[in-house]
Amino acid sequence: MQRRQGRVNAGLLLLLYQISQVGLQNIPSVTLGVLALNIFLFLNPVRPLSEVCISVHEGFYRRNWQRLLLSPVHHADDWHLYYNMISMLWKGIMLERKLKSIWFAYIIAVFSVLIGVVYMVLEFMLVKILDDPSYEMNCAVGFSGVLFALKVLNNHYNPGRVSSVLGLQISSKYACWVELVAIHLISPG
Repeated sequence: MQRRQGRVNAGLLLLLYQISQVGLQNIPSVTLGVLALNIFLFLNPVRPLSEVCISVHEGFYRRNWQRLLLSPVHHADDWHLYYNMISMLWKGIMLERKLKSIWFAYIIAVFSVLIGVVYMVLEFMLVKILDDPSYEMNCAVGFSGVLFALKVLNNHYNPGRVSSVLGLQISSKYACWVELVAIHLISPG
């Protein structure tokens, strides 16, 4: 799991363009901070991805708990960063205005850690259920789990909306679950 170096980061450039189109003044402070942190760590990673990703082996057995903090804010490549941060931009604008900045910051912090814990529990369950120890080694980075949790929260605070998932109109209440399955089928990694 190593990021390719020395190339144009089209996803990053597109992300910066999208942020400029929204306007920094229109992005609430915590959302802007999350965007800035993720972009900064993409450009200046704390460590290589193989040393920040979370897995059962690294997080639980080797007790490398710092990975719970580092894995959500590191991304595999510029397109991974782009899709996650565009999603964060829109969810953050909607939720931070509704919940206010301090509560939203707390939610982001809690979700960021809990998602890694849930990931390890699910991978550990797969090891036991499927009797396949390779699941202990699956290593993940990125903000996708936090975004999924924010989507569920957003659907709670904005009920009755309809989303389009792969061209199908689905109640937003169920769309996040359909999207999760679709993402897994389209991009299993």
